[in-house]
This record gives sequence, structure tokens and C-alpha cells, in this order.
Amino acid sequence: MFTLFGQCHRHCDGLARREFLRVGAAGGLSLAGLLQAESFAGTKNSRPKSVIYLVLDGGISHIDTWDPKPEAPVEYRGEFNTIPTQLAGVRFCEYFPRQAEMIDRLALIRGVRSVENDHFLSEVYSGLPRTSGKRPAFGSVVSRLAKHASPLPPYVSLQEASTVDRFEFEKPHYAGAGHAAFRPFGDSLENLSPVKSLRRLEDRRALLAGFSQLQRKLESEATSGIDRFQAKALEMISSPAVREAFDLSKEPPETFERYGSGKYTHQADVTIMYDWSPKPLVLARRLVEAGVRVVTLKMGSWDHHSGPAQHIFKSYRYVLPALDQSIAALVTDLEQRGLSDDVLVVVLSEFGRTPKVSYPGPGREHWADAGCVLMAGGGLKMGQVIGETDSRAEKAKSGHITFQNVIATIYHVLGIDPRISLPDFTGRPQYLLDDPKPVRELVG
Repeated sequence: MFTLFGQCHRHCDGLARREFLRVGAAGGLSLAGLLQAESFAGTKNSRPKSVIYLVLDGGISHIDTWDPKPEAPVEYRGEFNTIPTQLAGVRFCEYFPRQAEMIDRLALIRGVRSVENDHFLSEVYSGLPRTSGKRPAFGSVVSRLAKHASPLPPYVSLQEASTVDRFEFEKPHYAGAGHAAFRPFGDSLENLSPVKSLRRLEDRRALLAGFSQLQRKLESEATSGIDRFQAKALEMISSPAVREAFDLSKEPPETFERYGSGKYTHQADVTIMYDWSPKPLVLARRLVEAGVRVVTLKMGSWDHHSGPAQHIFKSYRYVLPALDQSIAALVTDLEQRGLSDDVLVVVLSEFGRTPKVSYPGPGREHWADAGCVLMAGGGLKMGQVIGETDSRAEKAKSGHITFQNVIATIYHVLGIDPRISLPDFTGRPQYLLDDPKPVRELVG
């Protein structure tokens, strides 16, 4: 059984060949176009590295999680206690005990500064703000530049495309439409999802018969009349490895229990509920294990402002333990499967929240001057906290680490030189990043 999911959150602001190939993706992109990527270059025994990119959309509070200030005035430090980690002098929120225990396998960046102070995720997905023009999402850059041999797409987004353009930031732009994120929703995997009627069951049998017939033809003769990208699309849709990777029914129930689940309040109003589901993270792990280079996903809703219906601390008492359990389970799962050096996990938001609590609520507003990014694996140097904020978590004490440096670090892990350029729609070369330096402490 295939299980598909994804929900956009709003913030304060005879089988015919052409029918066989009609496997949709974001913006009506054909699967053949989506898979127009080169094969992975390297030795036969090498494994391409991958990234799981978890976005805590809405802006998680850094001072209430990874960068607490227990000595700050009460109107800054909030309602939570702190706990020590395995690193001397480093403390986390009391609701992060699992991460505190495994800090030697994590790397935390504090004081990350964003340019935009709103829910525009251009920096999160490209490293650059909207003022730099329409830049391709880093996953699309990886799809275009990193060689890829798997029948799976190189770039998968587990977030449905938004119907509101201002909330859609995972676009390929001049990287090329063929390098858009594959989104397993709607028509993309429609013909492999559970049937709900006898008519659809009959259609499914016809489709599977068509798969078998076409597969035999592909194996026995040249596919004249079908270009190599269409052939790649056929390889994906007919590949047992692809179906296996997306099939969550292959996972035992204990896996999902380890990752945690439940329903949690977003705001003080208990009628506003959302699911904390482990399924996106488990699917992300399955996809990178099968060879996908970039998997992006969003979890939770973190936009807690002041207002009569808001209460950041009531909400966090539910969702922070769930986040802690999910992160610890994912990192441990990758380690147990021997994937920790090959898969980089990145957890981040578009910004932090105001260190000073605002009322009524209580809540915290947008804060671009200091946020946190958590990383694990990928062959980077773990067991460290990079950067430090001042006594009230308002800004970094020295220097600035930006989203460009975070994305440059990801490119470094995936074997892409962040100093290269791509031609934009006018033919003008555009560097991938204006500041191509990865985080020095992570890469050595």
C-alpha cells in the first residue's frame, strides 16, 4: 500500500504511450521531463551522498529550544527549564532530552542570520533572498549538476505545491523544468495507490498488464521513437525499486512508534489541531536509502505570535517532545543502517523568534538576527556547537553564518562546487551563491 501525505500550512500572512507517460508533478511537469538528469559519476562501488532537509515552517523559537538563556530576565527566557547536554556548558530546552544525550552525533549552529524577516522561504531553499531574483531551489541545482544513476528521481519534495505562488519556493527556475522536485501526490503515484472501487481495480489490472507488456518490449528491442528521458521515466514507473522505496507498508509498526506520532495543539485554542506524523520522516529515510539525493519536507506549524488565541508555551509542551523523538529516531535509524556518513540531516526554520516574549499570548514574533540550524551525519564534524549569541539570544556575538553558508555546506557534502554558475533565462551567468563558503568548523 502506498501512503501519500502533505499539507500546506498558512501563516500570519492498449495503453496509449502518451497516457502511460502522463505522470504529473508540480506545475503539470511530465515525469519524463522531471527525470532529465545525468547519471551519477563515480566508481561502481561509491554511494552518492544525500540530504534530508527538514523545514520547521513558520519559525521555531531558538531561545525556547536549542539556544536557551536561563540567566536572562524572565521576559526573555520564557517558561521552560533547561537541561545539560553531553557537551560541557551547552544546555538545551528541557523538552529535548534525546538530543541532549546524542549531542556528540549532532552539530548545532547558533546565531544564523537571515535577510528576510517573513515567511518567504527563498533563503531556506536557495540560500538567497528574493531580492537576488528568482533562484533555483538547491534540490534542483543538485538534480542538474550531481550525476545520478538511480531509477528514482534525484530530488523529491514531500510537500504539496502551494496554490498561492508566494508560498511556493521549491522551483527549478533556470536550472531547468526537468529538474523540478518530484512530489508524490495526486497523479504522480495515482496508479500505484490503493484502489477504492471495482472499476479502478479493473483499470489497475489493465495498467499492470500494460506495464508488463511494455517492460518486455523495452528489454527485447530498442526504444526507437522514445527519447532517453522518456525511457528514464518508464524505468522509474516500472521499477520495483521505485515502488519499494515509496511503499510505507514495508515498514513494521515499531518503526513508526520509534519516530513518534499524535495530535497536538498549534495554538491555545484546543480546536486547532494538527497531526504529528512520523510517516514523512520514515519515507524520507527510505528514499535516501534507495538513492534519492535530496528529500525536503516540512513538519509542524511554528508561527506563534502574540494574540488572544496564541500561547507559544502551551503549544511547545506538546510539539517539542514530538520533534525531539523524531529527530533522535531518524539519526539513530540512519546510523543503524550504516548511512550516517552518507546522509546529511538538516533541521532549520526561516528565522528565529523574538527573544523577548510578547503579550497577549504569550507569543514571540519574527526574528531574523538569530536562528538555529541542526545537522547530523553527512561525513561532517559532529559533536560541536558553532556560533554563540549574546546573553539574551538577540544576535551572534561575532561574525554571521547565513543560509548561504548552510546551503554551501550541503553542496560541499553532495560534491557540488558552490562557486560555479548557471546561465539564467537571459543567458547571463549566475553564481549558485554570492557567498560560497561552507561552515568552516563542519568541513575542516
